[in-house]
Amino acid sequence: MTSRRDVLRHLTLAGLVLPFASTRLASAAAPHRPARRRVGQLRITILSTMLADEGIGEWGFGALVEVDGRRLLFDTGAHDDVVARNARELKVSLDTVPEVVLSHFHADHTSGLVALRRDVAPRQPMALARAHVAEGIFAPRVRDGDPTDYNEMNRVRPQYEAAGGAFVVHGAPTQIHPGVWLTGPVPRRNPERNWSVGARPTRVQRGGQLAEDTVPDDMAMIVDTDQGLVVLTGCGHAGVVNIIEYAREVVRPAPVHALIGGIHLFNASEQTLAWTEQKLRGFGVRHLIGAHCTGVETVYRFRQSLGLDRAHCVVGAVRQVFDLATGIRAGVIAR
Repeated sequence: MTSRRDVLRHLTLAGLVLPFASTRLASAAAPHRPARRRVGQLRITILSTMLADEGIGEWGFGALVEVDGRRLLFDTGAHDDVVARNARELKVSLDTVPEVVLSHFHADHTSGLVALRRDVAPRQPMALARAHVAEGIFAPRVRDGDPTDYNEMNRVRPQYEAAGGAFVVHGAPTQIHPGVWLTGPVPRRNPERNWSVGARPTRVQRGGQLAEDTVPDDMAMIVDTDQGLVVLTGCGHAGVVNIIEYAREVVRPAPVHALIGGIHLFNASEQTLAWTEQKLRGFGVRHLIGAHCTGVETVYRFRQSLGLDRAHCVVGAVRQVFDLATGIRAGVIAR
């Protein structure tokens, strides 16, 4: 088994990781702002969501991001084997993917992390060895009158580190590669409540106090291109409008060339949907892949309200591809 120390040493020599010794590898004090450069090549392949042209569907999300010669895995699905099985069926190798981005702590986005790392490490010690997360992802989640920590990431964390993985915690927007940004925690300036509340909702421990769990660790990936911003979300619990406004503030105030992933509007009210679609029209969204928790009816509604067509707005499905040069390859079932 490759040790975490060996992985960190190899990644450092490869110029992939700063040589910190702790899990908290990225500073939360201020954004890292290297020279701005836009992405020229981008391809996003969906590996986990409910519908599937090939492979297996599930209530979860995962996507392979290939950008200017780099490869990243964004989220790891709801079951520990679905992303791996779908990748094999689609003949997509994860052995040359050094980095993972986890959009937030929920198990339908993180369950595959440890199994995927254990699978690839014997063949390629640097594969899936670095996981980017937002500050707050490890905060305990409890229910009133129950001291149990319901945050599964606090069980995933020691297993992933024992398998040689290292977490990079982002407390602020960070450009992890030229033109590729992670938002870190997103300010909640608009009153979007894009998270599920069950009969016994969890509460999050922050600063020694218990507060409503608004999924404060929700994080999106923003890719800056000449055509505009490409926004990739897991569930968009921070609110899709909050995410895009923050991206336009942090990266640049460009139109949204593509919005891809889950935006948690499957159970939204008519008022919320009307407000959201009006905001999305203002952002100039040109392509939309509504996967996971977006809602099938929501996607069809947005197709009409945003003035898009079947080539530019589809329900997300396994095997589906967004390519910066050619647009959406929807497959069969999602059209």
